[in-house]
Amino acid sequence: MDIDRYERYWMWAATGMLVLFASAIVARALAESAHPPSHTETVDPETLTVSGEFASPGVRRAPDGGVTVSMRAELYVFAPDIVRVPAGVPITFRITSPDVLHGFQIVGTNVNATVAPGYVSQATVTFETSGRYLIVCNEYCGLAHHLMQGTVIVEPSR
Repeated sequence: MDIDRYERYWMWAATGMLVLFASAIVARALAESAHPPSHTETVDPETLTVSGEFASPGVRRAPDGGVTVSMRAELYVFAPDIVRVPAGVPITFRITSPDVLHGFQIVGTNVNATVAPGYVSQATVTFETSGRYLIVCNEYCGLAHHLMQGTVIVEPSR
């Protein structure tokens, strides 16, 4: 079989590009797996409802004036499903799941997190105005996923 010289150049060039792209993908995958995310906080999903911060989820005030909200995302419910917080104060949401992957989004804000079983997701937001904000699960978690919602009620600061 006789292949023209220019066809050979293009075949070698295409093969070289494929090798270059494949090696770039492999090198990046190895580099990323060697450096897992830092500051990852884990909890035991088996004992989540028995002891610790998430056994009795709710709103807690810190000595510095900030507010921490501990929540659990379980099949089709957020616990607690109604959260009352003050306006104008940094609110830190800490949320985890004992069962499956969930989403945590506060509609109308930039709070959006993936909630994985055994891991603590954290987001901080300051609500400047009082009102009601809807919490939704934006990761499909089962047949009643569309019913999984909660409410953040932001009350005026005193």
